[in-house]
Amino acid sequence: MDKILQYLQPMLEGSEVTMEIFLLTFVMVLPLGLLAALGRTAKCRPLQWLLELYIWVMRGTPLMLQLLFVYFALPLAGIKLPDMVAALLSFTLNYTAYFAEIFRAGIQSIGKGQYEAAKMLGMSYSQTMWRIIVPQMVRRVLPPMSNETINLVKDTSLIYILAMNDLLRAARTIVQREFDMTPFVVAAGFYLLMTFILTWMFKRLEAYFSQYE
Repeated sequence: MDKILQYLQPMLEGSEVTMEIFLLTFVMVLPLGLLAALGRTAKCRPLQWLLELYIWVMRGTPLMLQLLFVYFALPLAGIKLPDMVAALLSFTLNYTAYFAEIFRAGIQSIGKGQYEAAKMLGMSYSQTMWRIIVPQMVRRVLPPMSNETINLVKDTSLIYILAMNDLLRAARTIVQREFDMTPFVVAAGFYLLMTFILTWMFKRLEAYFSQYE
C-alpha cells in the first residue's frame, strides 16, 4: 500500500494528460464525424469520393504511424506543432474517420419512407436531417459509439512515443527506476476505471433513448 501511495502522485499527473487528450478528441470528433457522415450521404459525388479517400487512408494506416507522421514529417515541411497539438490533430483525424462511418451507417439505416414523408410535409433536406433523421440515428449508433470511445481511451497510451508524460509513460518511468511492476497494475486500474465509467454512461444513454422507441 505504501508503494502505491508513493507512485500515485506522478501517475495522477499522467492521468490528467490522458484525460485531456481523450476529452478534447472526443469533443472534436463528434461534430466532425457527423459532418463527414452527412457529406458521405450527400448527392455531391466529388465530396463523397474525397471523404471516402480520407476515411480509407485514416482507417487503413496505423494510428501510431499517423502520430509519427504529424510529429516528425510535418516539421520537414516547415510546420512545427507543440506536442499536445500534434497528438490532438492525429487522434482527431483518425477517430473522425471511424465516427463518420458509424454515423453514416446510422443515417442509412433510417427508412426512405421517412425522407418521403418529410418531403411531403414541405421540409427541406437540412430540416429533414436535423429534425427527423439525426435524432433517430443517435439512438441506433450508441453501441458502436461506446466501443470506439473505449478504444479511444486505450489508444491515448500511444502518445508515449511523443515523449508526453501521460499515464502509461509515468508508470513506465517508475518501473524502470524502481524495478517494480506495481505502477503497471495501478495504471491498469486507472484505465479500467475510465472505461467502466464510460460503459456505465453509454448504458444510461441507451436506456434513456430506448424509452422513446
